[in-house]
Amino acid sequence: MDIIPMLGIAASLSLLAGWRLYLCVFATGLAMHFGMIEAPSHVAGLQILANSWVLGASGLGLIAEFFADKVAWLDSIWDVVHGLVRPIGGALLALAVIDPAQPMWQIIALLLGGSGAFLSHSAKAGTRAIINASPEPFSNMAVSIGEDVISAGLALLMFHAPMTAELVAASLLLGAVLLLGATRRMLNQMFTPPQPKRGG
Repeated sequence: MDIIPMLGIAASLSLLAGWRLYLCVFATGLAMHFGMIEAPSHVAGLQILANSWVLGASGLGLIAEFFADKVAWLDSIWDVVHGLVRPIGGALLALAVIDPAQPMWQIIALLLGGSGAFLSHSAKAGTRAIINASPEPFSNMAVSIGEDVISAGLALLMFHAPMTAELVAASLLLGAVLLLGATRRMLNQMFTPPQPKRGG
């Protein structure tokens, strides 16, 4: 496969890993199992993702993450626990889809994969922490279900139309970062006491 579609898959995987790591591991394992992608030869251990036991474990993690993400503040605790795991997982998943005969692109994928996963994780965790501060419980569940639908859709799309998946993932990431910034500014205005006017 050409490097551009492979980079599209790598970018989509790493961005998606910041939201749903276990879904990425499960989807990548299935892709390896059916021969859609192969692990680089120098880290051939990544082929273990296609192992039935690993698929089962990542499937259990996917289920646990699905339910943990629906409970206010438990989702934030889950995000804190995975603050290091998701970027590392995103970097390794991005590396796993690049041809080992192209080491320059492997390094680029590794660096950008870890950075992309960290950025998307930070945007997700920050946005969810702010949403959890709202008094009603429904916004948290609605956002979580939205993330589930989008993540599942991107996981299916990234192997069939990787460049489209990359554009969608990048747009969602940008939207999450902008939403996080806007929400923080709004909360700062709401909870910052007005400054007394100085006398003339």
